[in-house]
Amino acid sequence: MTESGNNIENLSINTIRTLTIDAVERAQHGHPGMPMGAAPMAYSLWKRIMNMNPKNPEWFNRDRFVLSAGHGSMLHYCLLHLAGYDLSLDELKNFRQLGSKTAGHPEFGVTPGVEITTGPLGQGIPATVGLALAERHLAETFNREGYPIVDHYTYTICGDGDLMEGISYEAASLAGHLKLGRLIVLYDSNDISLDGELALSFSEDIKQRFESCHWQYLYIEDGNDIEAIEQAIKEAKADEDRPTIIEIKTKIGYGAPTIEGKSDAHSDPIGVEEIQRAKAFYKWNYEEDFHVPEEVYEDFRSILENGSKKEEQWNKLFKQYEEAYPELAAELKRLIAGDLPKNWEDNLPVYKEGEANATRASASQVQQALAEHFPELVGGSADLNASTKTRLQSFPDLTSQNYAGRNISFGVREFAMGAIANGMARHYLRPFVSTFFVFSDYLRPAIRLSALMEQPVTFVFTHDSVAVGQDGPTHQPVEHLASFRAMPHITVLRPTDANETKEAWKIAVTQKDRPTILVLGRQGVPTLRQTREKAVTGVPKGAYVISEAEKTAEGILIAAGSEVHLALKAQAKLAEEDIHVNVVSMPSWDLFDKQSAEYKESVLPSHLQTRLSIEMGSKVGWKEYTGCNGAVMSIDSFGVSGPGDQVIEKFGFTVENVVANFKNLL
Repeated sequence: MTESGNNIENLSINTIRTLTIDAVERAQHGHPGMPMGAAPMAYSLWKRIMNMNPKNPEWFNRDRFVLSAGHGSMLHYCLLHLAGYDLSLDELKNFRQLGSKTAGHPEFGVTPGVEITTGPLGQGIPATVGLALAERHLAETFNREGYPIVDHYTYTICGDGDLMEGISYEAASLAGHLKLGRLIVLYDSNDISLDGELALSFSEDIKQRFESCHWQYLYIEDGNDIEAIEQAIKEAKADEDRPTIIEIKTKIGYGAPTIEGKSDAHSDPIGVEEIQRAKAFYKWNYEEDFHVPEEVYEDFRSILENGSKKEEQWNKLFKQYEEAYPELAAELKRLIAGDLPKNWEDNLPVYKEGEANATRASASQVQQALAEHFPELVGGSADLNASTKTRLQSFPDLTSQNYAGRNISFGVREFAMGAIANGMARHYLRPFVSTFFVFSDYLRPAIRLSALMEQPVTFVFTHDSVAVGQDGPTHQPVEHLASFRAMPHITVLRPTDANETKEAWKIAVTQKDRPTILVLGRQGVPTLRQTREKAVTGVPKGAYVISEAEKTAEGILIAAGSEVHLALKAQAKLAEEDIHVNVVSMPSWDLFDKQSAEYKESVLPSHLQTRLSIEMGSKVGWKEYTGCNGAVMSIDSFGVSGPGDQVIEKFGFTVENVVANFKNLL
């Protein structure tokens, strides 16, 4: 490989490399090889192509950049520092240290300029698909002739590991299908993985793979040829009907003679002697570590100057747009601010006592009403609209012919669906995605990143328990509730009837800083008299006394979902035997845990230690609410195939069994 470009460009690229190896050496931890090889492509993209304003990292019309190969985070941090973002040289020196802005992998909300949290390989690609999809949707929704208010591109740098992950294929397939031509992937193709040469595990023809997915494929033989890289990116931008992948051949650990092109360069510090050899190869004539020549800062200053001009021009255009289309401008400003629309609670359905509805069906009715007021509510299911009932009936499909549509056909691509939603949420939409609860396993890593980034994605999961019945144990969730309830920064809601479901959806669309999981049933349940008023205040608090004992209470039955109905029937049966209990509906543990000690005491009084929880799922976690003297009715084995009511009975979820279990506690 040979270096091209003028001396200042080479000096700037080598500054990225030397800062990287110095930071990894000081931290005694990190991944130097990828930034050393990929620095020229990153420089070419940032310096010559991208529109951004380092002084305003959240400028609406900026180009988006995601480092999918997140282990090479120092590449991103160096670019951010040199470009003038609020990331000091001291922060680079603090790489991977407690409390620094330069975490081990890029984290949204920690480092200014980081769009998406990456690190788990593969997820950066679908996140950029989500960003690019949101850009097209907003452009077609808000742009008018002469006013390209939404007009930017989405870029990512990925590596071999990203493309080995199956999610990259899922995402690429959908991106090509939707003709997301403003999505451009720079593929750092260095033929090395952590364990050795890539040939050990990977021999795909990437060109044929992506062309079969309706992508444009471009190839750069020399990863140091920044002129060729720039021209390839421009060629990619010119094709707005196809996303583009540019395969750029690089050498991992470029310039470090002992480890260049070897897996040894992937991670860990390269050592003082190898650093000296690498700096000699770069003709680096500076003795101190973390040195940035002043002329390099000057070279990068154009990013800040151009970005400020671009934003100023956009602001002028938006002001004219605001005068010409005041309603559209106001709506876009609302989306950017994340504010709720006016009168958003109007026309929500009202349910009659006793009216039978599966919570998946009532959730659909509520969602349809909310969609009329929330234009940012966009999403779909993993080929399950007929079952999850999440299709927005009054709105068209989002297709390559109509990006303004609001129903996305994700196909059977659960993992990509979740990760794409994360990108959409970072681009001012309120995405919802849906599948059967048991298949949440397929997209769990995306849900985890959604929670880590605190993005307001709504995950609508139906078929919530063994009540699924005849589809059998493969489709019957057991451990899933416990698993998601253990996940930080996420709200899990399992409503009992239509009224609780309505309140659950209201919580989902009003949360700004965390995702929401709605766990819904397929089986029909009657709308309860008690929830008409109590659910309005009770569901947002996570738990409430849905039915008080007729006389002095001797204990508590605690339940969620359809099992609340079972608890109410058992309460009545116990009362016939002069045993009196309160019934608590607990749709959300995490919301209940946030309440004051006084409120918790009002729902679960400490003097009532005889408690029985009832839920058709794992017992894990329930003891926190039942206490040492209480008991848990649960399912701690896989389900069975059979009619739903028979399966429920087999696992003991009957009135008689609830009564017997409670009496055993007395």
